[in-house]
Amino acid sequence: MVALLFVYMVLNFADKIIVGLAGVPIMTELKLSASDFGLLGSSFFFLFSISAIVFGFIINRVPTRWVLPGLALVWALSQFPMLGSVGFTTLLICRIILGAGEGPAFSVAVHSVFKWFPDHKRTLPTAILSQGSSFGVILAVPLLNWIIINKSWHWAFGALGIVGLIWVAAWLIFGREGPLDPKPAPGLAVERQPYAKLLLSPTFIGCCLATFGAYWALSLGLTWFTPFIVKGLGFTQQQAGLISILPWIVGASVSLGAGALSQFLLGRGFTTRAARGVLGATPLVVGGFLVMLVPLAGNPALQLSLLVFGSGLCGAIYVVCPPMLGEFAPVAQRGAVISIYGAIYTLAGVIAPYVMGNVIEGAATPLDGYMNGYRIVATVLILAGLAGLALLRPDSERARVASPVPAIRTA
Repeated sequence: MVALLFVYMVLNFADKIIVGLAGVPIMTELKLSASDFGLLGSSFFFLFSISAIVFGFIINRVPTRWVLPGLALVWALSQFPMLGSVGFTTLLICRIILGAGEGPAFSVAVHSVFKWFPDHKRTLPTAILSQGSSFGVILAVPLLNWIIINKSWHWAFGALGIVGLIWVAAWLIFGREGPLDPKPAPGLAVERQPYAKLLLSPTFIGCCLATFGAYWALSLGLTWFTPFIVKGLGFTQQQAGLISILPWIVGASVSLGAGALSQFLLGRGFTTRAARGVLGATPLVVGGFLVMLVPLAGNPALQLSLLVFGSGLCGAIYVVCPPMLGEFAPVAQRGAVISIYGAIYTLAGVIAPYVMGNVIEGAATPLDGYMNGYRIVATVLILAGLAGLALLRPDSERARVASPVPAIRTA
């Protein structure tokens, strides 16, 4: 099941990266300005958060075995209109529909995999799922870029639609619901708690703020990294296809390493604040300072290195936050809590691409615009990391949630 869900996330991020990878051909064919393309990048997230919240409550009651293929079918079908001659409006609408289908994806997948593992064994499976994002880019970019260069960007979308349908068929054959009806962690109330108590907890707020910063960088990587390589630094589309996978290779290494290290530390008796909270938030601060140095670097190779490693370090936060939320959220509400968390932090995807497009358009040269945009990224990352370090305290959160408060009984 972890393998199937990993492939699910691979497709999820291959779908996301395609617009950024084909950014220059799309802008050229459709005659888009930088702000138009920024709007296109942001449009994917217009319904992303709303859909995530809605499905968060749905999966509290409906088995994920049926929700997962339904979402994947939406992804696949939304790609096929691009096989024809499309305009900006059609592409925009298809990206909005795709975003609505993909908004709940990670939360639903995490909720599904948690049904197979107890709390102390969840960090590494979560890391594997989160790395579907990196491998979705690492595996898909060379293939999709080959299609873009040798066929057209239209066929790259079509290829993703076909592979999506294949995954749906595979899941319907092999997919299963987890055997665990997980018991709450020791000391956690069995009954439902007021959502205000859960969503206003410092750890929930810290997870949202920290991951918001990481997702700001990630959404720019999805939308603007390849155009930056081509238009800002002067590489060819073919070269950009190879370079574009570098941040995801670093991100995959960081996330898998963080997942394994977190699980090791928990096994050695470290608190979850240290083994999850500090471990996830510190790389954001370090990554922010690395990105801050990008405009000061003297050559393209150094700029790329700083950007790749700075943004790649952010991957650790995706690994540790869902297990931290799972520590104190009652099982019956866990799917909704994780989904609302996802809905909040992915709002960065609405804002960041459009902000970058306007910053680029308002600068004297495209390269100046990119540098100004990356200064904003660095600031967001540092502030997000500091917020995480201050607020992520799942150990005390569990005790606070378990404290005597009138519980909400289900009908």
